[in-house]
Amino acid sequence: MKVRPLHAGNPGPMTGAGNWTYLIDDTLLIDAGVGRDEHLAALAEAAPGGPREVVVTHAHPDHASGAPALAARWPAARFLKHPWPARDARYPAAWAALADGDRLDAGETRLEVLHTPGHAPDHVALWHPESRTIFAGDLVVQGSTVVIPASAGGDLADYLASLRRILALAPARLLPAHGPAIDDPAAVIEQYLAHRQQREQQVLEALDAGRGTIEAIVQQLYPSLAAVLVPMARESVLAHLKKLEREGRAARSGDEWELAK
Repeated sequence: MKVRPLHAGNPGPMTGAGNWTYLIDDTLLIDAGVGRDEHLAALAEAAPGGPREVVVTHAHPDHASGAPALAARWPAARFLKHPWPARDARYPAAWAALADGDRLDAGETRLEVLHTPGHAPDHVALWHPESRTIFAGDLVVQGSTVVIPASAGGDLADYLASLRRILALAPARLLPAHGPAIDDPAAVIEQYLAHRQQREQQVLEALDAGRGTIEAIVQQLYPSLAAVLVPMARESVLAHLKKLEREGRAARSGDEWELAK
């Protein structure tokens, strides 16, 4: 399998250093970027005829919004993703639906689609069994954590199940959409699971101390967080509260939360 990482050219507060897209055997592009000229130029240099297929891991703007520009540049390309009807129409392309277990051919390389919801309901990862490599989208980021946008389709319980599914495959390498390659997947995923368990305990302790709103819990858990990151912290806390509510361990009335009685 030949893998060419192509940067989307979109650094920012929410994307860090920006997104990586991956060209597989010069035929299949994983993630569409954001339509920046430098990304299109790099793709044209690597594959002058353009990609045969573009697989989008999920319909967040930094992964999907470049689809119209790619489609305009290479009209013959086929665009695929797991459906998220509420979002897909934002990025005009002739989307073909992916499902868990589908297999995609890129030259002599075959990839398996893994539906890995949580960060987004449509999130997929791509598994290459021969090299035990997973193209991980936004499942993990080396040295950081992944936001679960609970007010916009994120689901923490689904996300934890997706991490455990990836862990059970015993991958040798993860290629995420943000940050460097991860060559110790088990250690990183175990750390992610432990972090979420710790954060859940902190949310429970905040509720027990009478912190009954998301804002109050955020202030307790993230006392020195930069203002630009506070919305992501709110989403993370909401994701934990929704999981606890579903499990019967927390309850809410309007904007107020408490431990379930």
